[in-house]
Parts: sequence; C-alpha cells; structure tokens
Amino acid sequence: MAVVIIGTLDTKGEEIGFARDVIEAQGVDTHVVDVGVMGDPEFTPDTSASEVAKAGGTTLDALRGDGDRGEAMEAMGRGAAAVAQRLHDEGVLDGVLGLGGSGNTSIATTAMRALPVGVPKFMVSTMASGDTEPYVGSRDIAMLYSVADIEGLNQLSRRVIANAALAMVGMVVNDPDVAVEDRPTIGITMFGVTTPCVQHARELLEDRGYETIVFHATGTGGRAMESLVEEGIIDGVLDVTTTEWADELVGGVLNAGPERLDAAGEAGIPQVVSTGALDMVNFGPRDSVPAEFESRQFHVHNPQVTLMRTTPEENAELGRIIAEKLNAATGPTALALPLAGVSMIDVDGEDFHDPEADAALFDALREHLDAEVELLELDTDINDESFAEAIVDRLDEYMREAGRGPSE
Repeated sequence: MAVVIIGTLDTKGEEIGFARDVIEAQGVDTHVVDVGVMGDPEFTPDTSASEVAKAGGTTLDALRGDGDRGEAMEAMGRGAAAVAQRLHDEGVLDGVLGLGGSGNTSIATTAMRALPVGVPKFMVSTMASGDTEPYVGSRDIAMLYSVADIEGLNQLSRRVIANAALAMVGMVVNDPDVAVEDRPTIGITMFGVTTPCVQHARELLEDRGYETIVFHATGTGGRAMESLVEEGIIDGVLDVTTTEWADELVGGVLNAGPERLDAAGEAGIPQVVSTGALDMVNFGPRDSVPAEFESRQFHVHNPQVTLMRTTPEENAELGRIIAEKLNAATGPTALALPLAGVSMIDVDGEDFHDPEADAALFDALREHLDAEVELLELDTDINDESFAEAIVDRLDEYMREAGRGPSE
C-alpha cells in the first residue's frame, strides 16, 4: 500500500519531505514523483523529473533550454499522468497527494484526472479557494486551501500539510466496505426543472434491477457521465436533460463542451435521449448576464442562478446539433419528445412557456433525425409520470435486447 506524492522537489522539497514523513510514520509507504523542471531536487525521488519529462514526450534538458513555463507545465502534466496511470496499473498507487501553487496544482491534478473514480486524490493548493473547475474537472479530486503559500515549514503549513497527509492515510488504509452489486448501471442526467421525471425514472429502473447514477447537468456533470461511459462503468444512458448543449451554443456558464452526447453513441450502448431544459441558458447572478442579452426573457432561479429563455432560432439549431449527434450513434438510440413542455417552467402558465420555441426545436429534430434513430413523441410535459414510464420502458427493452439487462 502506497501513497504517491507529486511535487516540485526543486522548490517544495522541504514541504513534500514533511508530508512523506507524516505518511510513513503511520506505516504507509510513499512513492515521490518529482515534477520540478529548473533545479535539482532537495532529496532523491522515487520517480525523477527526467523520467516524468520522458513520459511526457520530451526531455528535461529540452524544457530547461526552451525556458517556456507554460510548455513545461503541460509536458510535465502529461508525464505525471502517464506515470500515475502506470503506477496504478502496477498496483503501486493506492492514493495520490499533491502539494503546491498554481504550477504543481496544474501538473498534479492532471495526473489525478487520469486515474479512475474512487482512487483517493487530494490536492493541497494555494488555488483551492478560487475556481477549481479547471483542476477538478469531472473527477473526484479533493482540494484543500493551503491558507498561506506553500513556502517553508511553519506552525500553519505544518498543520495544514499534516492534516492532508493524515487524511490521505485514512483514505487508503480504511476499507469503506462499500457493497458492489452486480447490476447493470444506467447514467441519468438531471436538472432542478427535470427532477420529477428523473426521480420517477430512477425508481422504476431500480425496481427492475438496474443501478442508477444521476448526474447534475451543470457542465461538469455531463462531462463526468461521458467519461464514465468511455471507461465502461455505465451500461446504458437515460439522457433526460440535454440542457448543457444550450449553454454550449449560446454562451452560458454550464456547457459541457462540443463532445457532449458523443460517448454513448461511440460506445454503442443503449441510450434514450430527451430535450430536458433546452428552454434555458444558464448564467450566474442577474447582474452577471452579458449586456448583449439584456433584451431577452429571464427567470431568476435563485440569487446565484439566472435562466434565459432560448429563442426559436436557437432551438432550431439545437435540434439540428442533437439530431446529428444521435445519427452518429452505433448502438440502439431513441429520442423522446415531451410535446407539452421540456422543463418545469416550460408548461402552460409558467415563465418559459413558449410553444413557438418548442415547435422550432421539435421540427428541427424531426427534419434532421435519421430513420435509424427511433422517435418517440408524447403529448405530455417532461415531468409527467407517463413520460418517465415511457422512456424507461424503451431503455429497458433496448438493454434486454442487447443482452445488457438485469439477470432474470
């Protein structure tokens, strides 16, 4: 059992050595990976910076000669990720701990994101009090703000680093005894405005013998589901809430990137997709909405979240994009349209009820969807129980026909 510690031994050797000593005092082995570029390490690591650079496709001499900090951080991040993957595959890595400022936070979390969900990952960082999304991404990375810069040992840094080291020991030593059931796993996407649909669908799927993992469609949630599909952890997808594509198209804050809706199709696993929350683009507080959108229709969801209604033109383009994504799928795929409303606030009497905008979305989907993609049209809104029942029935049929359903 070993904790891998990733750090720049030319600048943070004292602090990394302290973390190593705290961990080893608890009877846990360590494996120190040096990712420092410009100077010599303060002590001999288990994996040298030269080895990391080589794993990143370059050499330490080349990085030093170029003198490009950004390029060096990127190369050492690639190398650290390759080293971490190798150590995990060899059974050497049971958890990974990183310490540092912006540079090593970037490098160490790149390595952490290359590891499977469930492997303990802990980053002590000066960057942990700001926007951590670039570092965490869609992985289960814990970040601890260092309070003071990680520069020398003092009464504050010793306590913070020791707490992190002991937390890592606790994660790798203690067996949580989490029961793992041999059931097919369904990934489901949810937003607040599609919650009733997802809750009912989840209950129905679990009653039929499936395990479900629900992802909050906040950008990182969609990316997390796509990543777990690629890893083979998810066997089928009930993609109720595709709202992240509205943010990707229009410029909202919860986009999941242009690869959203690719993974299930490329993996060939069964999927039933719907149009949940495509009536909205997400922004932060009302005063954070870009001035270019001031004439648009808004709904203040809470003080931190402002929703903007999508237009017929935007919905037509969303329909084209989603149809093209589903047309490329290699496995059984259905698209389910809730003709009476795509969210809780897109129904008669609510703020975003807009039959013209919804019609533009549905018409574009019908126009661009290939015949190989099954089209389900229901005269209900997305949160009606009958809609959840219909999409669960179809996904269950796909799963069983593909031999992926629960054991009889």
